[in-house]
Amino acid sequence: MQKPLVDVVAIVVSKPLKIGIYKNNKLIESIEEEGLTSDILPVIFDKILKKYEINSIIYSKGPGSFMSIKLSFVFFKTLQIAKGIKFLAADGFYFNKNQPIKAVGKSYFIKKEGIITLKKNLKEGEFFLPEILNKTDFSEDVTPLYVLNAV
Repeated sequence: MQKPLVDVVAIVVSKPLKIGIYKNNKLIESIEEEGLTSDILPVIFDKILKKYEINSIIYSKGPGSFMSIKLSFVFFKTLQIAKGIKFLAADGFYFNKNQPIKAVGKSYFIKKEGIITLKKNLKEGEFFLPEILNKTDFSEDVTPLYVLNAV
């Protein structure tokens, strides 16, 4: 029996990890998991790959949790190479309506006029999976967006 062809969106820049499964560009299943990305991402994708044929993976490439972004990039890039899956990305602000994203300590990333900076003592925006997937919103530039303070 042929598995349904789907697209997968992964919001990896904060906790909980959010995964959306889309068929014909409509959200048909969502998964939220707490825990270390290194522990939960392989388990989630093992289940997805057993149930579905993945056409594309779209991920939040940053800013946010440096380790989660780095690990997710390597994981998804491996799937792209091994299985021929399309790999696309958007910055994390796409998935939280341009609200602050938690950085380190009391710092938060904000984006104004396309420029990402750090501000203190803000409230993190809530991340969401779009109900309808518009693939033209995403880029083939999947390079992680690491925004780190100068040392």
